[in-house]
Amino acid sequence: MHLSTGSSQSSLPIEHGVNLRELNTFGLPATATHLVRIASDADVRRLLDHPRLGRLPKLVLGGGSNLVLTRDPPGVVMRVEVMGRRLVAEHDDAWVVEFGAGESWHDCVRWTLEQGWPGLENLALIPGTAGAAPVQNIGAYGLELADRFDALDAVDLVTGRSVTLDARACAFGYRDSVFKHAGFGGLAGRSLVTRVRLRLPRPWKPVLGYLDLERRMAETGCAHPDARTIFDWVCEIRRAKLPDPAVVGNAGSFFKNPVVSAEQCHDIIARDPHIVHYPLPDGRFKLAAGWLIDACGWKGKNVGRAGVYERQALVLVNRGGASGAEVVTLARAIQESVYGRFGIRLEPEPVVV
Repeated sequence: MHLSTGSSQSSLPIEHGVNLRELNTFGLPATATHLVRIASDADVRRLLDHPRLGRLPKLVLGGGSNLVLTRDPPGVVMRVEVMGRRLVAEHDDAWVVEFGAGESWHDCVRWTLEQGWPGLENLALIPGTAGAAPVQNIGAYGLELADRFDALDAVDLVTGRSVTLDARACAFGYRDSVFKHAGFGGLAGRSLVTRVRLRLPRPWKPVLGYLDLERRMAETGCAHPDARTIFDWVCEIRRAKLPDPAVVGNAGSFFKNPVVSAEQCHDIIARDPHIVHYPLPDGRFKLAAGWLIDACGWKGKNVGRAGVYERQALVLVNRGGASGAEVVTLARAIQESVYGRFGIRLEPEPVVV
């Protein structure tokens, strides 16, 4: 790895031949031909104006927690390192907070609680950065980022212009947003998020309708937990179910929980009465992808050096030295197995490069 700067790009350090194994939570091998660390909107514009790198393909990299690298990414890797956490506004009905896109998401959640601004506690311990949170519309334990979203700032990777997008422009869906779609109207590969603003409602109301939280309330006898208690519960539940990426390479939940019609759900229940399912407001049902995978016998199984985590079948792991190709082969085998038994196509959450 070495640094270089063009004469007109003296403030834009460019790293070459960067090993990305430590920059993706799966710990998959890949090398960035060029890597630029982005700390501001101006850094993006300097890269776009670069005489040699400006027109090359670009991969935006945050915490690398939602990424499966199957090859060396072409062009330039843009490592987002925009920092900062602040209270933007305080209203009678909400606190509005802003995070730099490079901030650790979990650290942001903890920080808001420390400041006395609850509302994100259900989203504790989700790996990744604040900038990636709206891209994926992260969610857990009955809450989605979209439920707390105010606006975000981004830079257009074609024009270099800074733009502000509200929730409607982000087109949030289940683990989905405009940033995950290419083509007309999509912003995949065309924008880099620099700052995210969230609206935390006041007075605070707990979100407790999730089975694991209801169980914890029953176990502890705490019927009215405060935000910090919910935060601690969520952290404990996640640590018990999910491997620490620093110890076992993984990208968290690998598949989205499929959403099916009431008729499909009832048909599956008739054949498999124990299937875990959750009713949705629109009459459809969300099925637990981990349960479907487990029912097909995949928990603890391996394909090469990639495997299915023993405690949670929704998580694929790197057993040590796995390649991106092995992870993808395992994922496809699971998809075929679940489709063959249940007629349901599982959709991966991570981006495959």
